[in-house]
Amino acid sequence: MNNKTYPYYFSLGAMLLYVLLLVIPGVAGIAYAFTDWNSYDSAVHWIGLDNFRKVFSGDNMYVSFIRNTLIFTVATIVLKTVIGFFLALLVNKGVRFRNFHRAIMFMPAVVPMLIVGLIFKSVLHPDTGLLNEFLRTIGLGFLAQHWLTDLDFAFKSIIGVDVWKGAGYIMVILLAGLQSIPKDYDEAAEIDGAGYWRRIWNITIPLLMPALTVTLVLNMLYGLKVFDTVYVLTNGGPGYATEVLFTGVFKEFSMGRYGLGTALSTVLFVFMTIIGYFVVKVMSREEDSH
Repeated sequence: MNNKTYPYYFSLGAMLLYVLLLVIPGVAGIAYAFTDWNSYDSAVHWIGLDNFRKVFSGDNMYVSFIRNTLIFTVATIVLKTVIGFFLALLVNKGVRFRNFHRAIMFMPAVVPMLIVGLIFKSVLHPDTGLLNEFLRTIGLGFLAQHWLTDLDFAFKSIIGVDVWKGAGYIMVILLAGLQSIPKDYDEAAEIDGAGYWRRIWNITIPLLMPALTVTLVLNMLYGLKVFDTVYVLTNGGPGYATEVLFTGVFKEFSMGRYGLGTALSTVLFVFMTIIGYFVVKVMSREEDSH
């Protein structure tokens, strides 16, 4: 096959679509980030780095968009991975009806975010929401909050909802990784007197590095380009407290400031490329060391 050219012809259709629908629009988008492209003027003028200066100047809202995106990404990576790992350990063995439990834990991952958002907007409603009603019923009414409209709780609530939805998906990936680990290693360590948590730390986690790398990259890419969770729950409010880069891009395009919107998209692309490269490199080094 390596000596024949016809296998390359089979990929030309897919490559053509990829170039037309992704590469060319992507390069054009980066080019437009250096212009004043907008809906108010038919002429497009080259303005250099002005859009990026506006994004990174400390006296505007765009820096907070970047900060919120990074906080959301780090928080959801840590929480989803930790919770997903312990859920995977729980249903891997030793639990009755474990297939039923696996299905229940994974179910939120397949529910559309629009449905999840509508449900949690009802659950977190300050007056009639299920959460506050439950707290009042058990005598903890002082813990009831305006979960989606309070500056101190809105962003934390979004993170919590996203972790609830995504932890089961991470659990499934890590569970597959756990089941691919030969039992001989764990049994040998147990015979040598190693306790359960020591075996987890010294055997399971190192051998689970390929699956952890996958979950880390997936979580990172999702976190950096999060949009639907924020849009459905708070639409970036209150004020700009929960705005992230993609909601900022959406609103810039909605207001006709296309050049600034593409600049924000370019910033996100650069972040994803740089962070993704170093994450994969570091995790691959960890895999090789074990």
